[in-house]
Amino acid sequence: MNPGAVAEPVRDPGLQPERTRLAWRRTTLSGTVAAVLAVKAALHGDVSVVGLLVGALCIGLWLGFLALAHRRIRVLASSAEPAALAPRHATATVLFTLALAICGAALVL
Repeated sequence: MNPGAVAEPVRDPGLQPERTRLAWRRTTLSGTVAAVLAVKAALHGDVSVVGLLVGALCIGLWLGFLALAHRRIRVLASSAEPAALAPRHATATVLFTLALAICGAALVL
């Protein structure tokens, strides 16, 4: 070993899954806030059938995202080296998130 070289820190494999699990929880909380605000916007002022349908769609999208996030959180908590996120689950998560954002924006505007 070179006398001037700095030793690499020891990597704790348990930290990354924990950080990822916390990130999923924060994202789920953000989605919850977006869904609640979308429903509040749908019910505020003049209540229309379209507004109610978009609000219901927001809730459905939120529930779909919640199911995927909860599944991923369980996988991350189940082992020290969790399996990678499947591409179809990653794609579904992105689509749920984008659709929820679009529905929420449509209700606000």
